[in-house]
Amino acid sequence: MALKSTDMAKNMAKKLDGSLKSESLPDRFGQSSKAAASKRERAADIPASKLISVNYRLPAELVNRLRDHALHCEGGINQLVASALNEWLMSQDKK
Repeated sequence: MALKSTDMAKNMAKKLDGSLKSESLPDRFGQSSKAAASKRERAADIPASKLISVNYRLPAELVNRLRDHALHCEGGINQLVASALNEWLMSQDKK
């Protein structure tokens, strides 16, 4: 017995869904990049309970300078900003 055209379309859709679900994510989405792996390793080393995500709006020029400077720092941009804020707060307490 021959399949109806709608049944054939359903079967082809199921086959396509199955093949899409079985494939891994492409490299372009960053799953296999070295930067993503090292970022996950660094995040595993730092206890999550001590870090809080904070968003600020800063001038683009300042952010670009900050990123350039953070490339040469060991802790990255998070460590750089934390140390700068800590130093500034300490200087404010002395006044």
